[in-house]
Amino acid sequence: MSISIKNLIRALRLPFVSVSVLPFIFGSLHALPNFFLPTLFLGLLAAICTHLSANLINDYADSKAGTDWKDRRFFKFFGGSKLIQEGVLAESFYLNLAISFAAFAFICVIGLALMLKSIVIVIYYLIILFLGWAYSQKPWQFCYRRLGEVVIFILFGPALVMGGFFIQTKLFPTLDGFILSLPFGLLTTAILYANEVPDYPDDREAGKCNWVGFLGVQKAYIIYDWLISLCFLSIMLSIYLGYLGTLALFSLIMILPALKAAKIIKNDYADKEKLVLSSKLTIAVHASVSLFLIIDKII
Repeated sequence: MSISIKNLIRALRLPFVSVSVLPFIFGSLHALPNFFLPTLFLGLLAAICTHLSANLINDYADSKAGTDWKDRRFFKFFGGSKLIQEGVLAESFYLNLAISFAAFAFICVIGLALMLKSIVIVIYYLIILFLGWAYSQKPWQFCYRRLGEVVIFILFGPALVMGGFFIQTKLFPTLDGFILSLPFGLLTTAILYANEVPDYPDDREAGKCNWVGFLGVQKAYIIYDWLISLCFLSIMLSIYLGYLGTLALFSLIMILPALKAAKIIKNDYADKEKLVLSSKLTIAVHASVSLFLIIDKII
């Protein structure tokens, strides 16, 4: 079986890797003036490979469960990569590649453990890898039990920010690290939630339960609004506590595209084509806010 670069990028959902890279870099920079580039590189590589492994196992698990077969159209931002459904790649390809990425990430973590002279990081990583796979894979399937959003918040908020800080300082956990991780975790959860809205009818039919089901798709925007509001409130809290500087205030401008996304979710909850824009906007908000916060740490 041959695979094109384009289809490989699509299978890996490579553009979504920014939600791993940016929080990890931010957490590492929070450790300044303690900063060691080799540990940052190894940690970042482990984070990226673990994220890709989780993406792949998600497509594999959703295909096995039948969820991604309900609507075979490819929307880029939600519903999976659809390459299995299109007959381009086999389920076994996703499983084997997911294992390979997880194995490579584990090798990077072993390297970090040797550099830091601490086995603790290996234990932390195994917990993260378990959550990343258990999110989709049987018998846990957290994303089928309304726990997926909680797992995503942990993995893409505290785990990445505090993990980046840990490999520079060996300090874990810290209150400032947790509070600083909140915007990243909340925004990534908002991305997931925005992607769940168009998939809700198919997910419900397949027995996949998520937070959209709490209020129903017609009122789904309310939870999205809360996630976004809590994100920006947490940034203001960090500024108030002195964990962020005044430059972080510029991130608040991203409330505007977030409000536009919320409006689409409210008014066009049944239109998958229009909901693509709400997903795009939420990803853009995450990336922009992350960059503002990273710049604040650098300057």
